[in-house]
Amino acid sequence: MSQHDHQHTPLATPDPHAGHTPPGHGDASLAHGAHDHAAMSGYGGHAGHAGHGHHVAQFRRLFWIMLILAMPVVGFSSMFALILGYPLPDAAWVAWVSPVLGTVMYVWGGAPFLTGAVSELRARKPGMMLLIGLAITVAFVASWGATLGILHHELDFWWELALLIVIMLLGHWIEMRSLAQTTSALDSLAALLPDEAEKVQGDTTVTVAPADLQVGDVVVVRPGGRVPADGRIVQGSASMDESMITGESRPVRRSDGDPVVAGTVATDSGVRVQITAVGDDTALAGIQRLVAEAQNSTSRAQRLADRAAGWLFWFALVAAAITAVVWTIFGMPDEAVIRTITVLVIACPHALGLAIPLVVSIATERAAHAGVLVKDRLALESMRTVDTVLFDKTGTLTKGTPAVTGIHPVVPAITADELLALAAAAEADSEHPLARAIVTAAKAKQLTVAPSTDFASSPAVGVRARADGHTIHVGGPHMLEQEHGAELPVAEQWRSEGAIILHVLVDGKVAGALRLADEIRPESRQAVTGLHDRGVQVVMITGDAEAVAQAVANELGIDRFFAGVRPEDKASTVKALQAEGRKVAMIGDGVNDAPALAQADVGIAIGAGTDVAIASAGVILASDDPRSVLSVIELSRASYRKMKQNLWWAAGYNLISVPLAAGVLAPIGFVLPMSVGAILMSLSTIVVALNAQLLRRLNLNPDAVIRG
Repeated sequence: MSQHDHQHTPLATPDPHAGHTPPGHGDASLAHGAHDHAAMSGYGGHAGHAGHGHHVAQFRRLFWIMLILAMPVVGFSSMFALILGYPLPDAAWVAWVSPVLGTVMYVWGGAPFLTGAVSELRARKPGMMLLIGLAITVAFVASWGATLGILHHELDFWWELALLIVIMLLGHWIEMRSLAQTTSALDSLAALLPDEAEKVQGDTTVTVAPADLQVGDVVVVRPGGRVPADGRIVQGSASMDESMITGESRPVRRSDGDPVVAGTVATDSGVRVQITAVGDDTALAGIQRLVAEAQNSTSRAQRLADRAAGWLFWFALVAAAITAVVWTIFGMPDEAVIRTITVLVIACPHALGLAIPLVVSIATERAAHAGVLVKDRLALESMRTVDTVLFDKTGTLTKGTPAVTGIHPVVPAITADELLALAAAAEADSEHPLARAIVTAAKAKQLTVAPSTDFASSPAVGVRARADGHTIHVGGPHMLEQEHGAELPVAEQWRSEGAIILHVLVDGKVAGALRLADEIRPESRQAVTGLHDRGVQVVMITGDAEAVAQAVANELGIDRFFAGVRPEDKASTVKALQAEGRKVAMIGDGVNDAPALAQADVGIAIGAGTDVAIASAGVILASDDPRSVLSVIELSRASYRKMKQNLWWAAGYNLISVPLAAGVLAPIGFVLPMSVGAILMSLSTIVVALNAQLLRRLNLNPDAVIRG
């Protein structure tokens, strides 16, 4: 619909919303987005969409089974009993409890880590899996050697092997649960198409699947129905809701010869459409390709813990090699074996396995309490480096629905409230979005609206009704042409601001005009100000006209804006900003935003938006409050600080304990006993866990973040 026109649904026309399922988000709030990473490379790298939830259940079950097995392994371990100083039963079978159950734990519970270690070896990228695999394998072999009397009894590491497997399984279960996914962006895009299409055959229509349509077929699109494929109208005219595809906030009037796009909705009238493109040639399929390309091209940065583990792997190997050589040179080969094996086992940090997962789990929990749903951990990590936030206008900075923003009476006997009440009386029986906006405005002011009779509606013209003894017309320029009325001077100013202007005629004379526009969210200004305070540039992108974009940008103090942008250009706009060296967070809620959400360094979907927008994003704002983006930034910075602190603590323990276990202070008579190393290892894990818990003190309420 152009900004001059006001179309209405005739009273006899079915509800334009009938058959139009509103785009909810449901389970998509947990969907994985563009930056999806399987947390567990131990299953051969990145897990696919289908297998990810399965792996979460696998790790949960495996953790509990291994925890049960670990109890007797640790309890009947002779070394553990020696460390704590309690006696073991004097029976032959006691000595075999830990070796037998420990072997089961190594083969079964250690399988994911061993598989991951092999994958990392093949990829020549040592990381957490290889470090864990090395430690549990060395502990397993050394423990059997000690059990069979081949190696020194000090190398009985069954208890250490059991605890290591249990703690690492716990860490990976926590991480994978926090990254679980439930839907796909591409599935959500496909869901925009109707399940059936009414194909015209002679004088009748037959129901067919959209996939069976051919170029040249003619289909009937009823009021409230979706267009099944790209085409052009050959009969009738309708206001088409194209917001899900183009981002245009107002319905666009389409009539004979005009093109229509698959997935758009005829809001007020039925039309006949001749198909011009099907399948992969449709605009919707093009958006699907853009989403897929952006998702596939997204850089998959290595996890911090993996990088730290990679460094520690080489550190442990070099330390073990030096230990073996030095102790052998000094003529103590037995001690060389003990020290070397101790170094390799102690090099696997329990704390490092929990350092990141615990922070992620607590951060995502805190975020959820604040209405921020984190699907992609990497998106959350990246948010701290964002220097440009790109807002979609419609449905994000604005409410995406028209609202009365100005009333201009020109008849002295009629006040602004009376003019609004008369217009609401005329519009009371209409289902058009603009009519609903007028009636809503009258209700908000608690005005008395007189009952109306003789309601009539004319598409592209307006409505007419009798109320309070007067004949009232409400409509756009076409109505003035028919009624020979003159447009008010204020209309030109409002139009230059991108607003919709509706004139109100009372008994054939112009009584005033109403200004309607997409209503700006009251929180948007605070969001823009808060981002500016944090040194972040604010950019707006919209499918609306230049005048509309300029008005919103001026009102909110936005730095830059892009208007009249098509879906494919939204993704390329993000690329252009990235080419300037900017780290871009994109915030949107429509299908037209999906490629840009997937392309951005961080994609953030407003939770009231469509499934596809949610599925293409790494972070979802469950509310429609744009200030929540500030909460995401604060959470990102706070969680990153905790990750670094935990990594330094976990890795620092290794950097100190490994040389001590190797015997670097042996010349002065000190060698770190395995028992002391184990106690320090446990203390390190406790410190990491407690430090992560401090994140719970972070207040992510938007009001608190703004004040902070």
